[in-house]
Amino acid sequence: MTRTTRRNFTAGLGAAGFVAGTAPFNIVRAQSAALKIAVVLPRSGYLAPAGQSCHRGALIAPKVLADYGHKVELVHIDCESNADVARTQTERAINDGAQVVVGAFDSASTLAMAQVCEQRKIPLIVNIGAAPQLTEQGYKFLVRNFPTGGMLVTNGLKLIKDELEVTKLDAKTAVFLHANDTFGTAQRGAMDKIFPTAGLPFKLLESIAYDPKAQDLSVEITKVRALNPDLLIVVTRAADAIKMVRDMVRQRFEPKGIISPGSPGLYDEEFYQALGPLSDYALYNLPWANPKSKMTQALEAAFKPAYPNFRFAVECFNVGFTFEALLVAAAAFKKAGTADGTELMKAVRETNIAEHVMIGPAIKFDDKGQNVGIPSAAVQNFHRTPTVTLPADVATAAPVLPIPGWQKRT
Repeated sequence: MTRTTRRNFTAGLGAAGFVAGTAPFNIVRAQSAALKIAVVLPRSGYLAPAGQSCHRGALIAPKVLADYGHKVELVHIDCESNADVARTQTERAINDGAQVVVGAFDSASTLAMAQVCEQRKIPLIVNIGAAPQLTEQGYKFLVRNFPTGGMLVTNGLKLIKDELEVTKLDAKTAVFLHANDTFGTAQRGAMDKIFPTAGLPFKLLESIAYDPKAQDLSVEITKVRALNPDLLIVVTRAADAIKMVRDMVRQRFEPKGIISPGSPGLYDEEFYQALGPLSDYALYNLPWANPKSKMTQALEAAFKPAYPNFRFAVECFNVGFTFEALLVAAAAFKKAGTADGTELMKAVRETNIAEHVMIGPAIKFDDKGQNVGIPSAAVQNFHRTPTVTLPADVATAAPVLPIPGWQKRT
């Protein structure tokens, strides 16, 4: 019990006015005016880099939200990249007074949390998690401000077609390499369903699954290399994306492009630091922060002094979606005027937030609790920095295909 408390519960008060020497009466008053949110993220375990990135977004969120008239009290919980831990710690957080739960980046952990929140009638707002079943199992106390796996693949494949047309790359074959976790399996299902009608000019030779916890991906890359596809289409996390590239370099496998139709890993700081120039030219089609949004600019202004050793350009995906989940909760609390679970969830379902961080129209949810209006952008690594290359109206560089060979990177 002592270990769990120490590792998983770090309470942070986001309400303005909580400073050293504040009178107890004022503390109680500030807390009663704030919405208490449990933020459940994989800050340790194999998903730690992404979870810690999301956590940085949560830590700076109270100040930015306060500037927009929202008061929140955050309880930060590490689910340790483990769905069972996520379930038990969500239950405990609710017992300790959490009125909303946000999380958890990983679809498997989020599904476990959804069962608890549904039973306890506490709103769960998904920051990142693409498994379709999150919004297909009839949960009444869940909304997701993130694309489903199907939405990611649909948008991602369309952008792959655009990338080939813009670069005039003649690609005839591809292999799909994906993690065998909940997210990767969901993406495989979406690929199987959507690819045959996507109108892409290449043949998908095979889909190959791998265990993201494996020591290396040498066996899987050997299979890919034997097929010798023009394109390697991938669904990865940061740690396994590093192993993938290292095994490709060792085996001298050089496809014309490495493209993700929508997954993390290729834009994480861990990926850049581990691989250096070998991380460049990877392409990934994902929702991205809107640099023209005033709220994005405010979030970046709060991020830079808080984390001088991290780059907002790299972190904006995880930071942005985590912030928006907290924004949805705070705006609903302000509208409902109560933290009662049923009334608060009603206000969450009626969300209509025009000014936000990520690209796309106003944040709204359909009857299933899904925001169906989230688009993707094509982002490519140049000089270890994510750079938007499509659509043209938001791009700051042109996509590069075919990609340079490993020995030609500097």
